[in-house]
Amino acid sequence: MPKNLQTALLISLLLGAGLFGYSLWAGKENAFLWLNTDLGNFADQFFRYWTYAGDGMVWVPVTILILIARRKYWILAFSSIIISTLIAQLSKNIFFKGLPRPSLAITDHSIIHTVPGVELHTMNSFPSGHTTTAFTLFFLACFFINKKWMLYTGLVYALLAAYSRVYLAQHFPIDLSGGILAASITIFLSVYLQNKWRKIDSNIISH
Repeated sequence: MPKNLQTALLISLLLGAGLFGYSLWAGKENAFLWLNTDLGNFADQFFRYWTYAGDGMVWVPVTILILIARRKYWILAFSSIIISTLIAQLSKNIFFKGLPRPSLAITDHSIIHTVPGVELHTMNSFPSGHTTTAFTLFFLACFFINKKWMLYTGLVYALLAAYSRVYLAQHFPIDLSGGILAASITIFLSVYLQNKWRKIDSNIISH
């Protein structure tokens, strides 16, 4: 596993643990209200659109790029999509089904910052799917590009995508920690499967 990816995982898991711990200590509603702060019109518009950086559709261009530039890593690409999606959706719809999102859990909407034009979801809060996707992509980038600039750039990308979910009042901070954990599990399993496939493929070619 590239050193860049190891560092990315360590930093991300520490951030996720911090969000989880703070949410337990302060209460997930209070943790949400602390981060769901009105930062002005520019931030409203920025996060309204940046949140799509964690949308599942981002996988389409990323997968195409990997298949063109790094075709031998197709197992890594497809397993990352499948595993991250399965973890997020099974958690949301089966294991933690029905957990309310901020707009439903907090009855006094006057204390919640919302962005006009953004539809508020109400159920199946844990984990944040956008955070799962953004951090999985961050980890993949660190796997392919073992450079410091990618570590820093990718971390900012993933953090902003994750924070947008709280800023837009779609998720609690604890949901972000769940997304980071889901992404970490995804990359561990995906790299394992990729390495297994390379060994099998090498044995087939050698015989």
